Amino acid sequence: MAEITAKMVKELREATGAGILETKKALEAAGGDFEKAVDILREKGAARAAKRGGREANEGVIQMYAHPGGRVGVMVELNCETDFVARNESFQQLAHDLALQIAAMSPKYVAIEDVNADELSRELDVLKAQAAQEGKPEKIIEKIVQGRISKFYEEVCLLEQSFVKDEKKKIKDLITETISSTGENIMIRRFARYELGEVLD
Repeated sequence: MAEITAKMVKELREATGAGILETKKALEAAGGDFEKAVDILREKGAARAAKRGGREANEGVIQMYAHPGGRVGVMVELNCETDFVARNESFQQLAHDLALQIAAMSPKYVAIEDVNADELSRELDVLKAQAAQEGKPEKIIEKIVQGRISKFYEEVCLLEQSFVKDEKKKIKDLITETISSTGENIMIRRFARYELGEVLD
């Protein structure tokens, strides 16, 4: 096994924000492989975030953003458990990034479970018809549709979208990272996006 040096620990800490002991253990478990150690720490962070997911989150901020020129405006409510974390710089940055994301990518829903049932049903019907027209065998149409519906979710659900500042990350990854760094449950409660001249339902 490769020797775990102080330099390796320092680099991994800088990349992940994890503690010294946690970082050293991850490197040891990964046999000194930097990328594997990053994955180990991310999985632990996600596990911790999942544990915190059930806790009440009634504090937070309402972040507002207006696109230069005033053509697009966004309001997003981001919740956490305490006023202390609501004032935390990483939490404030997350709220700002979410407002930018909503302005740029126009999601309609926060999460997959929020998608309107009628809209989802219509989308599934369209995708099935497309796959049938492409001459796909009946038995694999369902698999094709499931693959393509994930693209639909990435378009309309904020948590499933790729982050505009770093496309390797999804918005749900940003939430998980901030939960891991703050130690509190964090959730996007709701958002509204207005665009000048848009047709109202």
